[in-house]
Amino acid sequence: RPGTMKGIAAMVASGRKLQIATWNIAAINNNPFEYWITYNENPGYEKLMSDVESFLESPGEKDVSVSEVFSDDKFSKLETRMLGCGWPSVRGYWDDDFRNRKIISGFMKDSLLGSKRLASMPDRITNTINVAGSDEPVCRPTVINMYGGDLDTLDQWYSSWEEFMFDNVLEIKTKKGVEKKVPYQLLQPIKRAKYPDITLEEEKVSLPLQTMCGAIFDAILVHIMNTASDEWQPLKRAMVENLNKKKVPKTLTILETAPYINSDIITLQEVSAAFIDQANSRPKLGETFWIVAPEDMDAVRDQNSAIFLRKESFPDGSSREITSLVESSFPEGVKVPIAKGDILAITATDKDGIPFVIASFHGDTNGLATKPVLDAIMKAMSTDPTLAGHKLLFGLDANTYEKAKPGKQQEVLDWGKHYVALGLTSCWGDVPNPKNYTTFNSRTYLQPQLNKACKKSDKRSNGDVNPKDFILFGKTDFSVESMWKDNTGEKKYLEDTAFPTMDFPSDHGILAAVIKPISSESCEV
Repeated sequence: RPGTMKGIAAMVASGRKLQIATWNIAAINNNPFEYWITYNENPGYEKLMSDVESFLESPGEKDVSVSEVFSDDKFSKLETRMLGCGWPSVRGYWDDDFRNRKIISGFMKDSLLGSKRLASMPDRITNTINVAGSDEPVCRPTVINMYGGDLDTLDQWYSSWEEFMFDNVLEIKTKKGVEKKVPYQLLQPIKRAKYPDITLEEEKVSLPLQTMCGAIFDAILVHIMNTASDEWQPLKRAMVENLNKKKVPKTLTILETAPYINSDIITLQEVSAAFIDQANSRPKLGETFWIVAPEDMDAVRDQNSAIFLRKESFPDGSSREITSLVESSFPEGVKVPIAKGDILAITATDKDGIPFVIASFHGDTNGLATKPVLDAIMKAMSTDPTLAGHKLLFGLDANTYEKAKPGKQQEVLDWGKHYVALGLTSCWGDVPNPKNYTTFNSRTYLQPQLNKACKKSDKRSNGDVNPKDFILFGKTDFSVESMWKDNTGEKKYLEDTAFPTMDFPSDHGILAAVIKPISSESCEV
């Protein structure tokens, strides 16, 4: 404690402040079309997405039978391949039902098909497959991933799709090591116990039934795109290049540019192992910061919290990782919805001798882990004698909501009351303004859950526009001198811009603050 007080006094005397940034950089999204983006450079994007929306909302005479898009001939070829896998026949389902359905009203918009997961499940499993020994994943021939092959005609699409599903031997990392698998072997039966809308008969044939529905789904998407525009494939390639392939370099470029390169601490969320490696290999970042990743990285989901410490401000870097201490401080028997890699908590001593606990955290989608994780950090700091006198600095994606569903999501003002009751404040102050948003994203019609799609006109009203990101610290330790949020990479936040954009690679804004110490004379340390 005396060392902490002395350090604070030295910091006050020298006029030194701390610049902190927090940013959920967002895991790479394999579907470049999933969210509305701002693509000012190409007006063709807005036109394409509007045309797709009107096709799905008001198809009129375009709502043709499935067999006009996925032909009987294609079904027969698919049936031969599925029987060759040892699967039972689903010809009855094709002849008596699916071939006669309308592509939009009877298939894409069939809510029962959605709740049975007959199209979304095979998409999720085979959309993008990470393979051993390659940085580039393998993509199913479809509209809604990074697949780069030609989809000019349905015949072209089907021959590539069939080859991918039934002939393409991939080396995949599993719990047993690297195994050779063909994509169809990755599909899982759909169980009635989990998805009660599936009938017992459908459950018995769920492997070939979902494969057929997955093929119909992909065929309809290709048909919609080729009907809507001749230019969609070059547009998609440009989007894949910018949103997916250049995502990590663009993120790193923002971090190594002012004002972020001048930070004392940067807390990041949803960071991949490849991102950590690339950050370390960028001279500017590697020379400026200690780059701290969790000792127990999440290799499967590949989404981890990370912390950058300025070498000049923290000469010895991280002293130790205390993540396991935090996780062991949850109340016994209470299930907190966190995944491996979500929390990173470390200790570090700055150049004035002030010991800190510095934490980075990625909250679950509903924000229900946010309060328990903060409670666990505070409990760990109060019960571990080695952490006495440490000051907390905590950057997080709290996943809080302006208008939360009661009991199902974390409301932002309630979150504010919670951290204030623990003696903390935030870069937003004690009472966060619910309209100080750090996200603005909404789903398009080009993804498998059409019930979540937002019309162009409803992007804002129905999108995820919420105050999600926070920097917390002790109310008697520091005060905010200045702060900003940024969704451009240029220290500016455009409130009416859906993001990511072609230049800003995340669906969360950057939040940053300059904080200054409160002297022990003006306040008890």
